[in-house]
Amino acid sequence: MKSHASQRNKTIATPLAEGEAYLRRCLTAESLAGAVNLPQCLDKTIVGDMRQICPLLPPASVDLLIADPPYNLTKSFNGTVFARRQVEQYAEYTRAWLAALEPLLKVTASVYVCCDWQSSLIIGRVLADFFQVRNRITWQREKGRGAKANWKNGLEDIWFATRGDDYTFNLQAVKQRKKVRAPYRVQGRPKDWVESADGNYRDTCPSNFWDDITIPFWSMAENTAHPTQKPEKLLAKLILASSNPGDLVLDPFLGSGTTSVVAKKLGRRYIGIEMQAQYCVWAEQRLERAAVQPGIQGFVDGVFWERNSL
Repeated sequence: MKSHASQRNKTIATPLAEGEAYLRRCLTAESLAGAVNLPQCLDKTIVGDMRQICPLLPPASVDLLIADPPYNLTKSFNGTVFARRQVEQYAEYTRAWLAALEPLLKVTASVYVCCDWQSSLIIGRVLADFFQVRNRITWQREKGRGAKANWKNGLEDIWFATRGDDYTFNLQAVKQRKKVRAPYRVQGRPKDWVESADGNYRDTCPSNFWDDITIPFWSMAENTAHPTQKPEKLLAKLILASSNPGDLVLDPFLGSGTTSVVAKKLGRRYIGIEMQAQYCVWAEQRLERAAVQPGIQGFVDGVFWERNSL
């Protein structure tokens, strides 16, 4: 008997054979051959290997780079297997893709690189050879299998770096709104918090540990069948903090399109590069929906709300 997905299951899993119309919207290395102008690349998904695509793109054009490379694990991406490597081999792999991207960045650009705890040790070291490393964000992902002889891995890292000392960081855009449960008053007035009809709250400066992120799951409109999809809320924090409206955001390992989708929702320009045509179909499908569904779960009325506080 054929099983049917629940009506609440919103997972995007359109097969490649049914997504040709979406795939035709994408660029390829062939369509970029010759002199490339920035306008023809803007707000596009490019199908191909980023190491072949990057030399074709206009130099010094990117304001924000967000990279989510394959972690140093053996994992299948739509049938293409990325095999775990020795530490120095993975370091050289990291060095190669960073070298391909560096010429595309403006001198004021910021860089974020996603990793798990093992690849983080390697990527952080190599990243420092190219850029000024400023912080390491750790976020709670709440998924993962338990282990019999080890601690369950429920965290991932994101390295934050810049090309120089002149860079964008919009603190007010990424403050987190938290409930105030023990309000402190001075002469009867709230001190460092706000009293409202919806409750008491305080907008706090964001730290480098994020425990308010929800991993996409089957009943969420943003969910796809991609095995390592990042949440839109996660990307929204990076994009709002380190870019301004109209800036160009590049993701060279686009996957199912989250970076491009969030950039579009937040009024940024974007370029996404992805090897798998199947994932490009899902990215374009999500970009189409973003035009009529601009919301980001957990980010409401310009505010990042503490989890379960709305």
